[in-house]
Amino acid sequence: MRKRMRTTAVAAVAVGLSVALAAPAVAAPGGSGAGDTGDHRATRRAVQAAVAGGVPGVTVRADDRRGAWTTTAGVGDLRTERKRSPQDRYRVGSITKTFVATVLLQLEAEGKLSLDDTVDTWLPGLVTGNGHDGTRITLRQLLNHTSGVFNYTADEDFGRTYFLKEGFFEHRYDTLAPEELVRIATSHEPDFAPGAGWNYSNTNYVLAGMVIEKATGRPYGEEVRRRVIAPLHLTGTSVPGTRTGVPGPSSRAYGKLTRDGSGPVHDVTRLNPSMAFSAGEMISDSKDLGRFYRALLTGRLLPREQLDEMTDTVAVDARNGYGLGLMKTELSCGVTVWGHGGGIHGSASEAVTTEDGRHSLAFNFNGDWSGDPGAVIEAEYCGD
Repeated sequence: MRKRMRTTAVAAVAVGLSVALAAPAVAAPGGSGAGDTGDHRATRRAVQAAVAGGVPGVTVRADDRRGAWTTTAGVGDLRTERKRSPQDRYRVGSITKTFVATVLLQLEAEGKLSLDDTVDTWLPGLVTGNGHDGTRITLRQLLNHTSGVFNYTADEDFGRTYFLKEGFFEHRYDTLAPEELVRIATSHEPDFAPGAGWNYSNTNYVLAGMVIEKATGRPYGEEVRRRVIAPLHLTGTSVPGTRTGVPGPSSRAYGKLTRDGSGPVHDVTRLNPSMAFSAGEMISDSKDLGRFYRALLTGRLLPREQLDEMTDTVAVDARNGYGLGLMKTELSCGVTVWGHGGGIHGSASEAVTTEDGRHSLAFNFNGDWSGDPGAVIEAEYCGD
């Protein structure tokens, strides 16, 4: 994966096998405004442009001082031409990472672990081989992607097996243990020595989920439900484990399953998300995602000390920084938003909010080969 964060919608499954389950979009340049565009007309046009450019359908929700606003464009089912719904649930890919980081930070606040603990303290002997050394990597370095641990989704065999047509239809229902995903990563050399660089790696969050399980004695998904989903009443949000479907209301998800995004469209809705585990398996909807990020940034989920840790970012490029499962982006009009994005087969999602929680945006494309999520974010916060 390139060190600069890139739009997941274009390449989550096709071009960039290493980006699958991966990174937030970089906001597209252009636009001017003050972060509150009022009538959302620019956002509506950006959504319609995404559909005109090839995305089957889009669902969007924004919450600001005027209340909730929703819109949809395109279809949720190419066969029946059923429209997308504002209530659609969808796979959120790497937005899962913010939930996982939140739970780890809660455990730190409770004194159950320290982010300065090494990975080997909790998972002895797991991260080793080809230069990987879990005794030198801290939990903090996992969460901000400075560990150097190789990204397992960048492995060519993994990509052919789970992201390209010839492998996907044969293996879409495979159950993969997180230990297997880590072994794929450690079969490669690390990207760099711990703390010596920044590179987005899904393996970091597979390990983070495993640490949660070791520290609590419960599945990481149970901790996410108990600590975040239930307290915030996120009724559309779930951690599916090995369940292959998406609960309704929902739309179909579509992918090309090719390296260059060419070829016919395939329905890729059903799959076993254990291939993503705590790096990207969760399902949610736009209402819940907005509520989650607003609650997080306004201190409802973490004490001040842990929220400060989460929002202490590593520079990714001139406009983007990565904290602990949370990305900071400065838009072209000077507005700063916090959130995350995620791509997984047939689904590209974004959820962001202003730091004060007063203006949030969450949306989903139900196709993974086209569209510019950054343009939708710019339109909502910066207008024309």
